[in-house]
Amino acid sequence: MKQATLTDYIVLIVLALIWASAFFNIKISTYSFGPVTIAFLRVLLGSIPVLLLCFYKKIKIEAFSKDWPWFASIGLINLVIPFFLIAYGVKFVQSNLAAILMSTTPLSATILAHFYTKNEKFNLTKTIGVLIGFFGVVYLFSDNIVINENNFTAALLILLGSTCYVIGGILTLKISKKKNENVTGSILIWATIILLPLVCFLEQPWNYSPRLDSTISIIYLGVVSTGIAWLLRFRILKRNGLIFQAQVAYLIPIFGVILGYIFLNELITTKILISLIAIIIGIYFVKRADQKKII
Repeated sequence: MKQATLTDYIVLIVLALIWASAFFNIKISTYSFGPVTIAFLRVLLGSIPVLLLCFYKKIKIEAFSKDWPWFASIGLINLVIPFFLIAYGVKFVQSNLAAILMSTTPLSATILAHFYTKNEKFNLTKTIGVLIGFFGVVYLFSDNIVINENNFTAALLILLGSTCYVIGGILTLKISKKKNENVTGSILIWATIILLPLVCFLEQPWNYSPRLDSTISIIYLGVVSTGIAWLLRFRILKRNGLIFQAQVAYLIPIFGVILGYIFLNELITTKILISLIAIIIGIYFVKRADQKKII
């Protein structure tokens, strides 16, 4: 991969900002929409820029090929379930907590990869990273100001959503030889198919009278935070590689906390800051171990 330029770093920061901004926009969306509707509109609107790119680049979408069970499974685990869990959880907790909890995906990925892959085993550096990150999560849950008996379960559901992302990523390894745009477009199609009957049966969104801010947020979540963000991710992966793109994990929780404060005036307690620092340090150790292995 070529040496990263200033433009590459700007694109990386923009991607981190877009993904971090998803959390406060999810919070605003919950003012008018149910969690199933939010998940459905995210995948439906998010599929538009990805499918348009595939059409422009003449990339064949294989959503209904012989590999459709893989696309459907990944769509369910990597999109449907986490999008629902996050939307449900954010309704009851601050969006900055969701940003921090979702940033733990590299830590849970390290644990699951140790058991379900052949070449991603624990070493000392990874173990230290996971332990520090785990301390950060536990310490965050001890903050009675922002996590209490009324929203404790909601916070756990967000953490479960982050784990679903990891499981979906492991499943994606089964079809890793296919183009990223094809895989993303196919799983978005299947996620939309899965959510369509659920949203019609459970929430009937046509009966909503949504607020303007919620409507703007849900459109932003779909088109920008889901669709355009994935396209930016493709660009970074192609130009700069996985190690460079993985740096976004450090930025998302930081931006998520800042944006939650700016747009929603959310509390930033001492325990939130300590937990954030611990999780970022944990991610650093895990990423450092992976980088050394690749080099």
